[in-house]
Amino acid sequence: MNPEKLGNLALLVMRAGLGGMMVTHGWPKIAAGPDTWTKLGQAMTHFGVDFQPALWGLAAALSETLGGVLLVLGLYTRPAAASLLITMIVAARLHLVKDGLGDASHAIEDAFAFFGILLLGPGAWSVDARFRGKS
Repeated sequence: MNPEKLGNLALLVMRAGLGGMMVTHGWPKIAAGPDTWTKLGQAMTHFGVDFQPALWGLAAALSETLGGVLLVLGLYTRPAAASLLITMIVAARLHLVKDGLGDASHAIEDAFAFFGILLLGPGAWSVDARFRGKS
């Protein structure tokens, strides 16, 4: 396999793996309802945002769920990766303040991966590439 195909395969594996895991994290948060959304949204207080915590929590849960699905498909990949990056930055900040680096490390690692996908894009094996006629 040539380097270009390996790069596209690597992006597909990263998108599918990370996206699938985000769905498994996000869907239970959506299904749990407004009390859970409020608890999640309170993480925004670490950024000085203390209004509408349920809205912010729902946004995070949707980011993980819908963003994960979009990553798996390679559809609107960069906006999905940006949304997930922001969500992971908020999660990392919350865990750093509350629990320390050990508990924040997962969110930090995911943030780096989402930033990489944001920079690289979806690769040739994606719905985005099909729309652009590049696959």
